[in-house]
Amino acid sequence: MIKQLFGGLAGGLLAAGGVMAAGTLSASGSHDYPEAKAYDVSQNVSSDVDAAFERATANGKLVMLVMGANWCHDSRALAGWLETERLAKLVDEKYELVFINVGMPQSGDGHNLEIARRFGVDDLPGTPNVLIVTAEGELLNADTATTWRNAASRSEDEIYGELSAVAQKSETNPR
Repeated sequence: MIKQLFGGLAGGLLAAGGVMAAGTLSASGSHDYPEAKAYDVSQNVSSDVDAAFERATANGKLVMLVMGANWCHDSRALAGWLETERLAKLVDEKYELVFINVGMPQSGDGHNLEIARRFGVDDLPGTPNVLIVTAEGELLNADTATTWRNAASRSEDEIYGELSAVAQKSETNPR
């Protein structure tokens, strides 16, 4: 009888603990940023990037290369922010956007890293990275390209401000 009582009590505590743990996981899974999984594997990333440069030349825009991965919450957050109405409008007006799956470069399992090297970025210390490039191929944000690893904690205003400032600077200082 005592064995059954303790067995039932232990089972109940385990079940309650599981419910509490599940509640904790779902509570910590909530966040204040939108998410999107935009980092699909492309068969020919170089062609995707080249096509964006052709469109940028034809439309008088910059190219925004967002190098991230779907496993990364900061990459998903940045992709989600870029889909919001305000940021999507800015991107549509000023940029040709390409999402590039880079795998996990910080652990040695990087993909498509030659795209970053093409524009002078030799090391991607994490994800995501945002390279803003003129239609002629000049990287405009070399100082901030690899600083987006905290995208999930940035606000829409911060992201908008940085992307807007680069676009405005390129308009006032044409190359």
